[in-house]
Amino acid sequence: MNSFDGDTTEPGAEAGPERFLQPVAEGERITVMLAAFEGWNDAGEAASDSLRYLNKLWGGKKVASIDADEYYDFQFTRPTVRRNAAGERKIKWPATRIYKASAPESNVDVIFVQGTEPSYKWRAYTAELLVHAEALNVDYVVLVGALLADVPHSRPIPVSTSSDDAPLRERLNLEASQYEGPVGIVGVLSEVSLLAGIPTVSLWAAVPHYVAQAPSPKAQLALLHRIEELLQVPLDTHELAEEADAWERGVDELATEDPEIAAYVRQLEEAKDTADLPEASGESIAREFERYLKRRGKDKQ
Repeated sequence: MNSFDGDTTEPGAEAGPERFLQPVAEGERITVMLAAFEGWNDAGEAASDSLRYLNKLWGGKKVASIDADEYYDFQFTRPTVRRNAAGERKIKWPATRIYKASAPESNVDVIFVQGTEPSYKWRAYTAELLVHAEALNVDYVVLVGALLADVPHSRPIPVSTSSDDAPLRERLNLEASQYEGPVGIVGVLSEVSLLAGIPTVSLWAAVPHYVAQAPSPKAQLALLHRIEELLQVPLDTHELAEEADAWERGVDELATEDPEIAAYVRQLEEAKDTADLPEASGESIAREFERYLKRRGKDKQ
């Protein structure tokens, strides 16, 4: 994927530490749908991997699925054969699976939508997703994607945040997406969700295009940090952070073996450092410090 249906939000317009969810009465719960799709919207599989990580971390339970026969071209998205725990060969069909979990020590329930971008009937597919959203009392939708970009692997992975919902934009100091061009299923689901009256936010991680293969743990970690800020729920990402560090060291080693790639990476680093200078002592540091304090408080409980 070398184009995207996310946003072109400038760094200064990214979501700060403001609370994403509206305050609610004591005892009241809020339900957030987190959706990611493998394929064109998912460079390095960072988006789908981030939701798989969260779903496993919070013990999500499957509550629904969407029939694959209606929406997939199996010559393009082929089923796979795998052995189960008993050693039997089973065919695993492409599907969209929906899970539900509760974020620990919070009033937030999360609906995970995990699947592959469908081949057919996108309007019917997104309408079916919204039927499930209504049945599960979803209050907000967060769409998670990843795109290929000219960014260096050795710097923090940029995650842009946008919303076409005016009240949510104002509350979080966001911008509407300025992107025009081909869209994926994430863009379609965003529009349909807003038409259904569900406030929607889109997150896009920028994956270095010269290391586009999966997995992309550093981009995955960046997306999880942004989800952590939006939901205001501390996440245990220590293991993933170690994987991201190992990934970065591995890319460093590969880059040093090719003088042209090494020179290109330095050029990207210089451009990124120059662009980030105004924010280096501002919002980014404040967000990181707030995240540190929350984790520290949780460790002391």
